[in-house]
Amino acid sequence: MQRLVVLGAGESGVGTALLAKKKGYAVFVSDLGEVAQKYRDVLEENEIEWEGGQHTGSRIMQADLVMKSPGIPDTVPLVRALREKGVPVISEIEFAARHTKATLIAITGSNGKTTTTMLTHHILKTAGLNVGMAGNIGDSFAKMVSEEEHDYYVLEVSSFQLDGIVDFKPHIGVITNITPDHLDRYEHKFENYVASKFRMTMNQDHTDYLIYDGDDLVLEKGFEKHGTVARRLPFSLRSVLEQGAFLKEGEIHINTEMDTIKMTADNLALEGQHNLKNTMAAATIAKLVGIRKQTIRECVTTFQGAPHRLEQVLKIHHVKYVNDSKATNVNATYYALESVKSPIVWIVGGVDKGNDYKQLMPLVREKVKAIICLGLDNASIKDTFGNVVDLLVETFAMEEAVKVAYKIAERGDTVLLSPACASFDLFKNYEDRGDQFKNCIKNL
Repeated sequence: MQRLVVLGAGESGVGTALLAKKKGYAVFVSDLGEVAQKYRDVLEENEIEWEGGQHTGSRIMQADLVMKSPGIPDTVPLVRALREKGVPVISEIEFAARHTKATLIAITGSNGKTTTTMLTHHILKTAGLNVGMAGNIGDSFAKMVSEEEHDYYVLEVSSFQLDGIVDFKPHIGVITNITPDHLDRYEHKFENYVASKFRMTMNQDHTDYLIYDGDDLVLEKGFEKHGTVARRLPFSLRSVLEQGAFLKEGEIHINTEMDTIKMTADNLALEGQHNLKNTMAAATIAKLVGIRKQTIRECVTTFQGAPHRLEQVLKIHHVKYVNDSKATNVNATYYALESVKSPIVWIVGGVDKGNDYKQLMPLVREKVKAIICLGLDNASIKDTFGNVVDLLVETFAMEEAVKVAYKIAERGDTVLLSPACASFDLFKNYEDRGDQFKNCIKNL
């Protein structure tokens, strides 16, 4: 019986443990932190051995295979010791993919991957396909494979998950874009992060597809260095393409080997240039798996977007409140600022991952009337924008930030929470941050 050790007892760890138990592995789950009650209950119920608050090295080093949760860096001594001993350390998506014969559609990128994943799933499900959505969103992929076999899986995949793949091979891979993010995990080298994203296509062959942003120079350079043998289908707002998706005279054209689909860009459910690209990517996937044109057209006009991503909360005294808590990097916030047409009261800040805010400068000068900092350390935001906006206020709790925004905002303004930072200084995660924002607005 193969011994599998699972490091990390969160969503992906417990999902992997469940699938491994079902497949006949001897499973041991180890988490250095405290294990949440809901996960303890699942492990106990399924008679899976586990420990919390420690890693018992002697036990872990006996593993034949280790699944490491994405939050654990490759550089921790325990992971290094396992690799030096020759024990394979893989990610959950690698483990789950070994136990399903389904068609895999995997979506990665610095921004847009959640929306693209949700929209793709919405189209495929509406068309009547037997499809599951997992990965970085909702249930873990492994848990889903253990419970119910689908014909298709639409997976949102992070760079951390791609770092732990060996044979993972999506039939359709998507890279929405690559902008600096998580550089603290990549030795502060952007090229390491780019290489991680390109692992999406490393096992693909000429029967597979890679959909990507044809306007992204980082991706173009990435192809020169990393290459792909998959069939390339770019999407572009700037160029007319023989193969792929492009915009021409207000119409989206999607050209594949099969045929062409055209649809108007005017009545898409999702607003903003970035969402035009997300829609192109999802519609191209749908086209490749044979969804009817009419179904694709209907779905892209009726889809409700991802929570915490440019989510309209309320309008109070002719002031719009928008929750973009999922914007945890500068590029995501760039899209948010770009898509808002009215003067902005901008709530920004959190755990800064080495952000360069200068790329936001033209949009801030043009649109932002006041900045409300919300973080324990706001130094770099103040340094960058202190002399650019008329008003910059520091706050250290969501309720305070919302109250200040309410006082500052005038008729016709938009109060935008788009932090450009991680949330862990003041909140559990970006969802908690967004939920607190919404609750504070409802209590105004």
